[in-house]
Amino acid sequence: MVEIKLHNTATRSKGVFTPIDPDNVRMYVCGPTVYDRAHLGNARPVVVFDVLYRLLREVYGADHVTYVRNFTDVDDKIIERANRDGKPIDQITSETTQWYLDDMAALGALEPNQMPRATQHIGDMVTMIAGLIEAGHAYEAEGHVLFAVESYDDYGKLSGRSVDDMIAGARVEVAPYKRNPMDFVLWKPAKDGEPGWDSPWGRGRPGWHIECSAMSYELLGETFDIHGGGNDLMFPHHENEIAQSKCARAGAGFANVWLHNEMLQVEGKKMSKSLGNFFTVHDLLEQGVPGEVIRFVFLGTHYRKPMDWTEKKREEAEATLRGWRRLLADAEPMGADTDVVASVADDLNTAGALTRLHAMAKEIAANPQKDCFYEKGVMLGSARFLGLLTDELGGWDATVDLSAFASKLTDLRASAMETKDFSQVDAMKTALTEAGVEVRMSKAGVDLVPGAGFDAAKLEGLK
Repeated sequence: MVEIKLHNTATRSKGVFTPIDPDNVRMYVCGPTVYDRAHLGNARPVVVFDVLYRLLREVYGADHVTYVRNFTDVDDKIIERANRDGKPIDQITSETTQWYLDDMAALGALEPNQMPRATQHIGDMVTMIAGLIEAGHAYEAEGHVLFAVESYDDYGKLSGRSVDDMIAGARVEVAPYKRNPMDFVLWKPAKDGEPGWDSPWGRGRPGWHIECSAMSYELLGETFDIHGGGNDLMFPHHENEIAQSKCARAGAGFANVWLHNEMLQVEGKKMSKSLGNFFTVHDLLEQGVPGEVIRFVFLGTHYRKPMDWTEKKREEAEATLRGWRRLLADAEPMGADTDVVASVADDLNTAGALTRLHAMAKEIAANPQKDCFYEKGVMLGSARFLGLLTDELGGWDATVDLSAFASKLTDLRASAMETKDFSQVDAMKTALTEAGVEVRMSKAGVDLVPGAGFDAAKLEGLK
C-alpha cells in the first residue's frame, strides 16, 4: 500500500498518515459562508483537499473514505445581503450555494460525500452547548452563551500562541458580560427581523465556531482522521473548534491530523478590491479561462506555500493542457503512474506530480513512430488522478479545423520558393500567430496548432 505522509499543523512536522480505521477514513474541511460568489482564494482549499480526497480514495478505496465540507448558511453577512437585495435568506443561501457548487465543479472538484448546512444542525449545536455549560466550560450571560477559554488548558496549542499573545494580536470583541476577553460566543440572541431558533437561553442563533464541532461530531464521530482549511482559519476558528469539541466530550481526540493551505496572491500582491486585482472564479470562467487551466495553475504550487496567480502562469497552463489533450486524444486511461502517486502521497506534492507528467509527455512526443498506447494510457490515468484531462473538463480546447489555413500557407510557401518573395508567407504567419495559432513549418509540411489565447474570430478573412 502507498505510504502517505502529511504535514500535521498540530505537531509541526511531517509524518506517516495512519487512519483510525482504514475501512472508514474520515476528513472534515471548513466550507464557505454562502452570501456571494467564491473568489479565487476561496477556491484554493477546495482544489487542495480535492487532491487529498482523490489520494485517499486511490489508496483506501472510494467506498472507504468520507469527506465532509460544510456550508455556513446563517451569518451576519448573509443577513446583510438579504436585507440589501430584499430577498428571503433561504433564497440567498440556496442561490449562492448552487453558484459555489457550479464554480467548484468547473475546477474539477469532486463533491464531498456530505455537505451539511449549519441550519440543518441547530439542534445538535444546542445540545453541544448545553453539555459545555453542564461541564463548566461555558456560561450564560445576558442572553449569550460563551465558552470559558481558561477552562481549557491547551487553548492556543494548535496555533502556538499564548492567550496573552492572542488577545494582543486579535480583534477581540469588548463586552462587559465576558469573564475573559478571549471567551467566544457559542450562542447569541437574535435581533428583530433576524433568523432565530428557540433554545434554553432564549431565541437566538449559534456562533460561527460551534457549527463545525457539532456537524463533524454528528457525521464523523468524536475522533476522526483529518481536518483541513486555509491557514487564515487556524486562529481563532480551528483553535475554538478544538477547545469546544474536546471539552464537550472528555477523552475525545477530535481531529488527529490538521492540514492548512497557504493564501493566494495575484501578480505578487494580496488580492483586494482596492488594488483592482480581486476577482471571483466565476469572473475568470466568464472571461473564457477554462476551469481546468485554473486547477492546473493551483497544482503548480505546493499547498503550504503562498500561490501567485499570474497571467503568464495562466497562458503556460493553457498551452500545456492543449498540448497534452492533443497528445493523448486517442488514449484510454490506465492506472496512474507510481511516481505521480508517490509525489502526491508525499504531503500533496502536486508540483512534483506535474513535473513527472511533463517528462512523460516529452518522452511520448519524442517517439512519434513508436506505439505509445501504454505510455499514453498511463499518462492520461495519471492526469485524471490529479483531476486533469477529464471528460467533464473537456470541450474548452475543442479541436479546430485549421486544414484550410495550412493548405493556403503551404501553397504560399511553394510559390515563394519560386519567386523568392516570402512577404505573403510572413504576413499569413503573423496573422495566424496573432490569432493564437502556433505555426510549425518543416520539410514535411505545415502544421498549425491552436495555442494559449487562441481566438478563432481573428482568422476570419484569412482563407
